[in-house]
Amino acid sequence: MENRLVSDFEKNVEDILKSIDSDFDRLKKTPKRVVRSCKEFFAGYDNNVDEIIKDAIFESDIDQMIILKKIPFESHCEHHIVPIIGEASVGYIPNKKILGASKLARIVDCFAYRLQLQERLTMEIAQAINEAISPIGVAVYIEAEHFCISRRGVKKNGAKFVTKYFIGAIKDDYNLRSEFLSEVKQ
Repeated sequence: MENRLVSDFEKNVEDILKSIDSDFDRLKKTPKRVVRSCKEFFAGYDNNVDEIIKDAIFESDIDQMIILKKIPFESHCEHHIVPIIGEASVGYIPNKKILGASKLARIVDCFAYRLQLQERLTMEIAQAINEAISPIGVAVYIEAEHFCISRRGVKKNGAKFVTKYFIGAIKDDYNLRSEFLSEVKQ
């Protein structure tokens, strides 16, 4: 963030805090902390999938589904700017190319560290993998708790929101979808 934008953001946070709490003196350092927190929470906007993957695409004859499951992630709901905390499971069937396993988790983070809708997050992860290595099929399954549901509004603590997104053979073949879903739900 450039300096003018940071100072405007700090001033806006200060105004919000003053409207919430009449004792602003004890909160004087909070606007700077909020700016630093937001830089961390929304670091995904500064990330690029091509940069994340770099040289982590490898030639391979593997033709069976590869799955990295239960990748913990945190995001923020774009409607309320409150946390979304969950796990993503990612799978693909290689087409002569595989990704380094850690890159799958980094792709999840790239899109999670943005203001998000879980439905879009699920789709973006799948599409990024598909674009990077053109696999035979891609699958993404996300299960998450949304604080806009559990901590405010209807206050249904523990409710989990599930989204799935499939591309290629995994979308077209019921048995492949079932294999992926069976594995990630264990």
